[in-house]
Amino acid sequence: MPRRMFRQSLRMPGIGPAEGAGSTARRPDRGLAAPAFAALATVFALLAGLLPAVPAVAASPAVNYSNPLANQRADPHIFKHTDGYYYFTATVPQYDRIVLRRATTLSGLASAAETTIWRRHTSGEMGAHIWAPEIHFINNRWYVYFAAGRTDDIWRIRMYVLENASANPLTGSWTERGRISTPWDTFALDASTFVANGVRYLVWAQSEPGISTNSNLYLARMGANPWQITGTVTRLTVPTYDWETRGYRVAEGPAVIQRNGRIFLTYSASATDANYCLGMLTASATANLLSASAWTKSPNPIFTSNAATGQYGPGHNSFTVSEDGQSDILVYHDRNYRDINGDPLNDPNRRTRIQKLYWNSDGTPNLGIPVPDGATPVRLRPHDLTASYLRHYDYRVRVDADVAPLADSQFRIVTGLAGSGTVSLESTNFPGYYLRHRNYEVYVERNDGSAQFRADASFLRRTGLAASAGISLEAQNFPGRYLRHRSGLLYIEPVTSTAEQASATLHLE
Repeated sequence: MPRRMFRQSLRMPGIGPAEGAGSTARRPDRGLAAPAFAALATVFALLAGLLPAVPAVAASPAVNYSNPLANQRADPHIFKHTDGYYYFTATVPQYDRIVLRRATTLSGLASAAETTIWRRHTSGEMGAHIWAPEIHFINNRWYVYFAAGRTDDIWRIRMYVLENASANPLTGSWTERGRISTPWDTFALDASTFVANGVRYLVWAQSEPGISTNSNLYLARMGANPWQITGTVTRLTVPTYDWETRGYRVAEGPAVIQRNGRIFLTYSASATDANYCLGMLTASATANLLSASAWTKSPNPIFTSNAATGQYGPGHNSFTVSEDGQSDILVYHDRNYRDINGDPLNDPNRRTRIQKLYWNSDGTPNLGIPVPDGATPVRLRPHDLTASYLRHYDYRVRVDADVAPLADSQFRIVTGLAGSGTVSLESTNFPGYYLRHRNYEVYVERNDGSAQFRADASFLRRTGLAASAGISLEAQNFPGRYLRHRSGLLYIEPVTSTAEQASATLHLE
């Protein structure tokens, strides 16, 4: 790949020049060192009141999953309950039933037995297009929200609710609580619920009379029963940006995650083919959430198709947490091919996928890119640096804080190209490119298939020289030389002093 092309593709899809310029500022030959420059810039911005003061981003251990989690399962929703189980439901391609499975680990959901908990009606309401179920535990009962059409009008999509009083929702009976009534008897779907400041809300997508869109997002308080809304209904957003209106004018599939005193509401936009993507609204946790002005829409999508990783149309997400509760996990569907014959709704191959969600230093979520199929990647933080990570830039491997795009700092630890118990580090956003040493300097380069490359790109994984919780990577073809950072760049060098041991120890996040 030509050098110019490589540099241009380091920008995150959808991020404009002002944000992408951050990478240019990190060139090794530019004056003040990047970590110091970023730290000073942040201090000045805080003093000037330009940035909110947020708690330091807490590091969390790496997670180890494999994608896809489930084939032919779209609109996935995973709920971690206090009973120690994850509950997983999703749209099936036949659009005729609601399925549920559970496991004590996220990976375990892949092979968990699947139970059909409800089937569509044979006539009338709830008889067609059974879409996007979500499972929630409210007031000691289980509820499933879903959308459905009629047998005699399959596009008369409305929102419905099921209830189950059993401790285990795979058992017991599900009671139909009927349709969620909204101000308009129009196309409505993707109901979700969350609690903020002790108040439970319903958020959903609907077509509003007089607005020429397929669906907008709405918010209301929930009533006495979790299948009823009450009071003001607020229109949160209407799709207007180019990335929200490709194929169809769509804002749907809302999902909420809360952190750092803010509420982040992600949603899906455009047609359900490769144009499908995620946008985001943000509000202060102390704001009046029923005031549309309390919410700010990000002008660019936050999660899009990625040809390099082979992932297309990522969307309709939900959020859960890792088994240890320390990492936030993004759940979504996509396809592993771009071109679709006919209506995307008739293509059955949307797959459920999961990957770790990271948090920027300003307290906002960073979804990165849809990672390649297979093992999920990690970030590697040097033991002696609290907020910097290994990343590639212009082929060279260095350490930086606030890496943008995130994927520049994500690597998959895979079986070593040289074999014999070694490991290799593969770039996430450039599959087939590996971390390798050359003249004792460390680069990210494409595997050329040579024995020399395989040797230079393979390392022996050791217990961290400075901390047993970390790892150290010894060059397999240069015993005694370890991967370590010095003056912001990566080398393989002998390690003797305590400081050198620290710079050669990496923590996986």
